[in-house]
Amino acid sequence: MKEEEKNRTSKITKLQRFFRRRWVFPAIYLISAVVVLTAVLWYQSASNNDVKDKLADDGKSAYDNRDDAVEVGKPVENVVMPVVDSENVTVVKKFFETNASKEEKEAALVNYDNTYSMSKGIDLAEKDGKTFDVSASLSGTVIKAAKDPVLGYVVEIEHEDGLSTVYQSLSEVSVKQGDKIEQNQVIGKAGKNLYNEEGGNHVHFEIRKDGVALNPLNFMDKPVSSIEKAMEKQASEVKQPAQPSVEEKAKTEEKAKDDTEGKTKREDSTDDSGAQDEGQTKDSTQP
Repeated sequence: MKEEEKNRTSKITKLQRFFRRRWVFPAIYLISAVVVLTAVLWYQSASNNDVKDKLADDGKSAYDNRDDAVEVGKPVENVVMPVVDSENVTVVKKFFETNASKEEKEAALVNYDNTYSMSKGIDLAEKDGKTFDVSASLSGTVIKAAKDPVLGYVVEIEHEDGLSTVYQSLSEVSVKQGDKIEQNQVIGKAGKNLYNEEGGNHVHFEIRKDGVALNPLNFMDKPVSSIEKAMEKQASEVKQPAQPSVEEKAKTEEKAKDDTEGKTKREDSTDDSGAQDEGQTKDSTQP
């Protein structure tokens, strides 16, 4: 027993001597701090990785659904003349309007191959008759850029909501099918064509909505949205014909009244003549 107590006392004494050394406790504190700091850093790193993974997943999801996103703050363009220098260009042939005067209708006809056709756009030409640069009236995508034997080079640009612009009688083009075009970008040069030889160097410009040609002069310097509103108004007028005015209603009612009175008089006259004839017949048959 004494030997065991002696050994235990000896171990305690060595341990006490060990902890009495100056470097022991600082070393313990330093090791503890390193362990704690390592644990904190590991936890932060794991948390950051989770956040990055979540953000990556959210970003991927948003990227996958980018077609459903709506562009905010997109500027609305105004329709402009399809020329670089509009001050030196004039309208030499207008759009054929069905409600225009006889003289205006005749001026909006194109004579080709002894046949008159209605102008579906406007013809622009310089005052001196020279060629000039033709530019895009609106931003869009070129869906046609080809030479036609009668119309000259033709460029068609597609816009949003079924809207398109057409440029004919070009002597040359600087764009091709599939090109993205900005407003006022030069797409070619005005030239001559066989369809309207008397027009000389000019460009024929059309605005089409769902394939229907519209008068470009009605929308110049106006936002593109005005075209959609005009089409909606036109459609509503077709569905709901204009109601007759008060004067027209009065005239219609008066005419109907006169027709009724005239019919009644004619019936009375017929009855009187029939009765007279019957009386004459009876008189002639008496002895």
